[in-house]
Amino acid sequence: MARGIDTQALYDRHCDPLLRYFARRTADPQVALDLWAETFAQVVASARRYRGATADDEAAWLYAIARNQLAGYLRKGYAEQRMVRKLGIERPPVDDALLADVDRRAGLAEVRSELSAALATLTDDTRQAVTLRVVHELPYPQVADRLAITEVAARARVSRGLQSLARILDPELANEVSA
Repeated sequence: MARGIDTQALYDRHCDPLLRYFARRTADPQVALDLWAETFAQVVASARRYRGATADDEAAWLYAIARNQLAGYLRKGYAEQRMVRKLGIERPPVDDALLADVDRRAGLAEVRSELSAALATLTDDTRQAVTLRVVHELPYPQVADRLAITEVAARARVSRGLQSLARILDPELANEVSA
């Protein structure tokens, strides 16, 4: 039988790093807090099933749960956000002081600066395609129309741009994606 897991100790060790993980990947402190809370809730809910033995095993297990939470958010989140906006539903805002604290702890000002510098390395055409698709959340046909190119070309530009940004901003993640 596995020794179990001390969820409080795991929380104490990974509270801030996990929050930074989410904040840097979502660039939205409120979303980061939601994902962070859901991850730790999942840890507590599934603690009996934990089978690791070392602190490294615990961290790997925690971040596997975190990656799943983030992937689920990315899969479902965009569609849900659009529906919520369409219906005019607003979630209650988090306290401004808490948002500022998350922003500071996650180093989001630095991330924004790094992202801005990384975007500047892209060609104008690629930067426009990425901005239209990712920032403005336009579907590929509209990106293609705005850039006066085919949809296939728009997809290629966005893909190349995102791959370039990944290599610049997170070389370790870029290696995982290309593997």
